[in-house]
Amino acid sequence: MSAILSADDLNDFISPGVACIKPVETLPQKHAADQEESYEVTTEDKVQPEQQAPAQISLTDCLACSGCVTSAEAVLISLQSHAEVLNTLDAYPPAPIITGEGGHISLPRKLVNDERIFIASVSPQVRASLSATYGISESKAGHMIDQFLRGPQGLRAGGKHQNGFTWVVDTDILRQVVLTLTAEEVAEDLQSANSSSNQSQFALPNRPILSSACPGWICYAEKTHPYVLPHLSRLKSPQALAGTFLKSILSRVLGVSPSQIWHLAIMPCFDKKLEASREELTSTAWDVDNADTSQPPVRDVDCVITSRELLMLASSRNTNLSSLPLKPLALPYAPHFPDHKVDSFLFSKTYKQDQHYGSSGGYLYYVLSSFQARHAGSNIVTQRGRNSDVLEYTLVSESGQTILKAARYYGFRNIQNLVRRLKPARASRLPGVNKRGTAGTASTTSTGLDYAYVEVMACPGGCTNGGGQIRIDDAREANASLRAADSDDPITQTQKSSVYEQRAWLARVDEAYFSADSDDEPEHTSSNASILERESRSHDIVKYWTELTGSNLESLVYTTYRKVESDVGKDKKSVNDTARVVELAGKIGGGW
Repeated sequence: MSAILSADDLNDFISPGVACIKPVETLPQKHAADQEESYEVTTEDKVQPEQQAPAQISLTDCLACSGCVTSAEAVLISLQSHAEVLNTLDAYPPAPIITGEGGHISLPRKLVNDERIFIASVSPQVRASLSATYGISESKAGHMIDQFLRGPQGLRAGGKHQNGFTWVVDTDILRQVVLTLTAEEVAEDLQSANSSSNQSQFALPNRPILSSACPGWICYAEKTHPYVLPHLSRLKSPQALAGTFLKSILSRVLGVSPSQIWHLAIMPCFDKKLEASREELTSTAWDVDNADTSQPPVRDVDCVITSRELLMLASSRNTNLSSLPLKPLALPYAPHFPDHKVDSFLFSKTYKQDQHYGSSGGYLYYVLSSFQARHAGSNIVTQRGRNSDVLEYTLVSESGQTILKAARYYGFRNIQNLVRRLKPARASRLPGVNKRGTAGTASTTSTGLDYAYVEVMACPGGCTNGGGQIRIDDAREANASLRAADSDDPITQTQKSSVYEQRAWLARVDEAYFSADSDDEPEHTSSNASILERESRSHDIVKYWTELTGSNLESLVYTTYRKVESDVGKDKKSVNDTARVVELAGKIGGGW
């Protein structure tokens, strides 16, 4: 959730629940022997009030899980860290990749079991966070990450095997595929007379379709409001899609097992660690060549670290990120992807971030723009809701008719209002009363159910304000050796940051996210022609992807959700469940 939580602004803080869902640790058992024949007599005035533990705001509060993260999920999160990245790089020797003339690669022999191919994907919000931290452009921040992950002065400069990442991919490239498929999903849903009639595994979601890219929101919905699950978009997030895309193609083209490809994702959000742990996001869904159920499934994303943990990773290797060359890598450290068509897709120029699209990928506004491109003369009308994190959009035709209504809800306080409006009405048992109940008598307009699509994100302000983003105090520490004399720069302040400085810092990150480099001309604009061009490009690569891997489209791009039942109060075996979760994490993917 939010990267900045303070005692005077707990607007979106959800207090921990009374009992966790599916805990792995139980309360210590009371010893009966100690209680037998033990009596204590006291008077009321001598009873001391119970000392309550002080309230704290920590990582477990930032993860949406009925107000708190479960113990099992806390274990899974702890297993994904910058230390795990270093341990993995030092544990496995690199694959013997040969970079030939022109940057084309080949494998001279079949990989042995302990060899790995290392790949990474980076979110644009991470680049914006580094851009604000070091006062550089967004593209130079991308070069900085690239130089660190796979350049000779970065991770490769140390470690047991001098390992680095062979390819570093921008998740914004895969996000374009998700955006295209999202617009199609909404259009298909609007054209369907009865979306619930589809009984397939990936049935069309109910209206309004709710975005599913935010794992904090998904975790919250699965554990507290399962009635909204039929409304969730079927599409994978860009992180999950990147994992499926990279592993499925590399395993096919290079003839290696998915377990020998190790994928690191660098994200602005701690909740992305939970997403990577989902059993639905493994090779079981798409690996048609290895249908042996006796083999453990392989995660599409093996490890997730945040922007802040990227700084910790550099510090652990005694690397000063600001000293790295801020320019593209050259051969042999920047080889081509082993498929020409995929290489041209993955490493082409990304589209300029438009402020209308917001800081979380632009799902909602892309849907509106896609429909607008097909309705000449239509106009998008925006109306602010209760606060800046609630916006309602209406696509109006040239004649004034409503074509599409959509909305954006950021932050858990606003999300709670949304799910209340989606809650099914209970039938009244009183005679003569409408069977739909009082809530069922309300119009669809008043309940918000006339929305075709709703973009839902757990963090107020969107993904640039993710819980794993670099905070202003982290930026000061990172720039300690380069601190300028200008006291007006928020990075150069030494005292604890104020609320005003924190807001200014978030604005700085947003500016880096939306700004384009002065020396770079945007390849595309947000015109209708560009929308159609993007969709054509996405359809082209998706078709090629399915043909190359032999998998169907649904198994590659769709996922499912499930209601999480509580086992609180049920009998549990007295076992070391924490160790069991660690063992399970090792079996699924073999990377932790």
